[in-house]
Amino acid sequence: MARGTLRIYLGSAPGVGKTVAMLDEGKRRLERGTGVVVALAETHGRAHTSACLDGLPIVPRKKVSYRGREFEELDLDAVLARAPAVALVDELAHTNIPGSGPNAQRWQDIEALLDAGIDVISTLNIQHVESLNDVVEAITGVPQRETVPDAIVRAAEQVELVDMAPEALRRRMAHGNIYPAERVDAALGNYFRVGNLTALRELALLWLADSVEEGLQRYRVEHGITGTWETKERIVVALTGGPEGDTLIRRAARIAARTAGGELLAVHVARSDGLSGPGVAALTSQRLLVESLGGSYHSVVGDGIAPTLLDFARRVDATQIVLGASRRPWLVAALTGPGTGATVTRLSDQIDVHLVTHAYSASSRLRLPQLSGGLTARRRLGGLIAAAVLLPALTLIGTALRPDLSFAADVPLYLLVVVVSSLIGGFYPGLLSAVAASLLLNYYFVEPRHTFTISEPSNIVAVVIFLLIAVLVSQVVDLAARRSVLAARAGAEAETLTTFAGSLLRGETALPALLERVRETFAMDAAALLRKAGDSREWSTVASVGDAPPTTPSEADAAEALGHETLGSEVALALRGHPLSASDQRVLAAFAAHVAVGYRQQQLAEAARAAEPLAESDRQRTALLNAVSHDLRTPIASAKAAVSSLRAVEVPWSDLDRRELLRTAEDALDRLTDLVTNLLDLSRLQVGALPVVPGVVGVDDVVARALEHVDPDAKVEVDVPADLPTVRADAGLLERVIANVVQNALRYAPDGSPVRVAGSAHQGSVELRVIDRGRGIAADDSEAVFRPFQRRADASADGAGVGLGLAIARGFAEAMGGGVSAEPTPGGGATIVITLEAAA
Repeated sequence: MARGTLRIYLGSAPGVGKTVAMLDEGKRRLERGTGVVVALAETHGRAHTSACLDGLPIVPRKKVSYRGREFEELDLDAVLARAPAVALVDELAHTNIPGSGPNAQRWQDIEALLDAGIDVISTLNIQHVESLNDVVEAITGVPQRETVPDAIVRAAEQVELVDMAPEALRRRMAHGNIYPAERVDAALGNYFRVGNLTALRELALLWLADSVEEGLQRYRVEHGITGTWETKERIVVALTGGPEGDTLIRRAARIAARTAGGELLAVHVARSDGLSGPGVAALTSQRLLVESLGGSYHSVVGDGIAPTLLDFARRVDATQIVLGASRRPWLVAALTGPGTGATVTRLSDQIDVHLVTHAYSASSRLRLPQLSGGLTARRRLGGLIAAAVLLPALTLIGTALRPDLSFAADVPLYLLVVVVSSLIGGFYPGLLSAVAASLLLNYYFVEPRHTFTISEPSNIVAVVIFLLIAVLVSQVVDLAARRSVLAARAGAEAETLTTFAGSLLRGETALPALLERVRETFAMDAAALLRKAGDSREWSTVASVGDAPPTTPSEADAAEALGHETLGSEVALALRGHPLSASDQRVLAAFAAHVAVGYRQQQLAEAARAAEPLAESDRQRTALLNAVSHDLRTPIASAKAAVSSLRAVEVPWSDLDRRELLRTAEDALDRLTDLVTNLLDLSRLQVGALPVVPGVVGVDDVVARALEHVDPDAKVEVDVPADLPTVRADAGLLERVIANVVQNALRYAPDGSPVRVAGSAHQGSVELRVIDRGRGIAADDSEAVFRPFQRRADASADGAGVGLGLAIARGFAEAMGGGVSAEPTPGGGATIVITLEAAA
């Protein structure tokens, strides 16, 4: 059975019209004859939304009873049994009521419908996307407890934005089309402020743009499209490590900043043809500048700068390339041909090229060309041209000056020409020059002249020695040039490896990031880290990047084993794209060693994360044993002593004594009951099994009931206005929170000093502040005091308590969507702040 498709209507805030858009789409499909049902649609009492349900088949909701209240949830079994072609399911991020079905979240119900081959249309607000949760909270100040994993949303076949300008949405709110009239003013002054709505709208647009970009790249890969599509400005700046690099980076950054969403990518081509670049320090400085400007740095190896640069630019779908003007003098450029800038411009096709002038551009000064580099065809041709020009010229000059020059003077002159030809062109041009020079010497300057006959034996020896010296010099020069190529290649490889190792040192240990660097360095299509565990014969993919990554080493164009002594299994780095040369394979082995380090770090990090709960569990167990050994034993001992005394028949207890002993036993058992209750509550919080029944609660009433659990002789001042907004909370849990915090404050308050409970409202929330004038809490301990089994200064003022009160208070408050924090009291002491969401 084919899996169903998911379509999501994405909105920036409640009320933009997502549900209406979903229902309208359902009606359109129903009119076309498609089997459509409304599995669940939340109208929130809005008349227009309710009217959109007319004419649509509706699957009755499942009624669920939870903690004495009735709820309605999606009836997953009923929808599956009905098996429609399309199901409309509102609010993708909704959390299901416990006991309503097999899944905790609605998106999991939708996954079940998709697996059954049912197409689903749903709705989602941008604040419920998991990766944006903290961003939305920072903008609005409201934490989002219901979220959907990004992977679920990105996997949807269609995501359509339901957009509305902030001003239009606020007008809709003011007209009562979103919330009831009594909630409009509070909403407009809090969550629905223009700034909040604008920021949420931008988040939605940017998130959707990224999603569209991913879909576009998949389409280009699937259809083999390699040309540049200018859907987004991507500026590639080419760096040589030269002094002009900072100027180019800043210019490229300005170009990228002109367009919203523009990307800056810096790339250095480490050449392998003998043209060595600058030291690593210069490139490291430029990399840091690029990253400080929000760009990314890349290093690739290539035989030619221009082709490699353009290949990288096309792979990242660049729209513009920034290059520095050539530093070569005009004469050198005229002799050696067009430089990198001209070549890139000629071959760039649809990519715009910027040639930026700088302080280090070529000047009019004449500089000799550097005789370093590899033996390219151009250099060999230059060597031949030098010999073809210099040898005839020297022969003409020698002939003209013949009466004044001897044969001994001619030999070193011709040898000089051979050396020059060898220096320029290497062995073969030097060899041809040597042969030609020996023939010219023989023909024009050895008696008898103008013949190839040599009459004197000494001249024969001279010519032969000349030829041998010329050949040896050519060979030495050629060998030196080849060694220069190898040295430059090694330098380029070391430079690339240094950049790669630097990424590890900077903390880029995520395997996909490391594999991406390997892939782009070798210009591959895909890279994967493969693992074969234990005796298994099957390879599994640990991480991969690129399109169609290899799943086994045999499928790869290049592979390198990482060894399994330290990794615990057989691991291989596999690349797909093109075969590698022997030298590149050697470099790949070095890269594989770095990837192995990253993989080992990931393994260690995972082991450390797995050990953290165990360590925390051991700490909790130790603290619990300490509590049991003292705090449980004390009330048990008191109660046992009192009961034992009452059972002693040899002591004639008076009625007053008996009542006192019974009260002692009762107090001890009450303390024991409170302690066991706290331990059970802590256990429920840790496993997430705390039942919460939210409702609208009056804070002043709950405070009054909470103080009934406090010692009646304690001095507690209450300043909670009767008109304080109601809050959404579980009344029983809130009562426990307030009681625990007040009891904790009384325990540390100085004798005769009252504890004050004050209430106030702040932008959609209500705060209760419990203030004492005790020793206070150090700034470093403001969070530690909320951990289980913690006491201020390791002991309370009277030695009572296990250190669970504040931990349980915070856990209860967070379970209700609130929080508990600590801050210093001006003038000395501690203030515990209980924050709750106003019911509006």
